[in-house]
Amino acid sequence: MLKNYMKEGQKLPLFGVGPYIVYGMAAVNLIGVILFGYIFKIGILAAPWILIFRMIGALLIAAGIAVWFIGAMRSDMDDSITENRLQTKGIYSWVRNPMYSGCWIALSGGLLMWHSVWLLMFPVIDWLIMTVALINTEEKWLLDLYGDEYAEYKKHVNRCIPWKRKW
Repeated sequence: MLKNYMKEGQKLPLFGVGPYIVYGMAAVNLIGVILFGYIFKIGILAAPWILIFRMIGALLIAAGIAVWFIGAMRSDMDDSITENRLQTKGIYSWVRNPMYSGCWIALSGGLLMWHSVWLLMFPVIDWLIMTVALINTEEKWLLDLYGDEYAEYKKHVNRCIPWKRKW
């Protein structure tokens, strides 16, 4: 387990695998942009698609930053981690991993700025990277730490896509 604890007795790392997931997704996206936008130059759309892709991209970037900000800065998550308490309120009642989700949404918006059809596969690749990494790391840690409470939480709240569900 990663050793970035803030206080003794804290059971989860403060940052977890987050930086690795986000940097991995960003690296995959950068490779895609270089390959499809600059080397092969295939799938690049013309007007009016350029404007449509860029407007949607800007909205996704803004939405991703907002989701990340709320999850990171407005959710009391640091205190939940240091107090070994499962966070299920606020944005965490919409999505289990808002910081990762926010980065994923913003990165997806950034890809749209290159208005290439081929780059549309990269948000799916990023989602797979994020999902596999979370299932094999943080979800195991949280299930070990919180048991049935986390198992029940998983049934009602999406892993990566913010969506309000009824409990």
